[in-house]
Amino acid sequence: MFMVTTNDVPGYRITQVLGEVMGITVRAADFGRSITAGFRSLGGGEIPEYTQIMYDSRQVVMQRMWAEAQARGANAVIAMRFDTGAIGTYSEVCGYGTAVIIEPLPA
Repeated sequence: MFMVTTNDVPGYRITQVLGEVMGITVRAADFGRSITAGFRSLGGGEIPEYTQIMYDSRQVVMQRMWAEAQARGANAVIAMRFDTGAIGTYSEVCGYGTAVIIEPLPA
């Protein structure tokens, strides 16, 4: 199964569009990570504790989007995108795309 950010999959044709699929998660850093990240932010630069939270969040939403696409009978997700936001001190990550059925083009 393919998950791509493009509107098509090279070498394949879309035979059916099954609709939008998405995955969403809202995350908070645990107390220890928040304290450590707070101290790191004083010096500037990347905050690895928060980077890891965002990376993990993206993986979770991709898995949820993939599961929704499979439940609809899709074998690909096209035009996949991420959107992020904040709800108070929490981080929200949403992944969305279009579930489709594709088949290889003849040689």
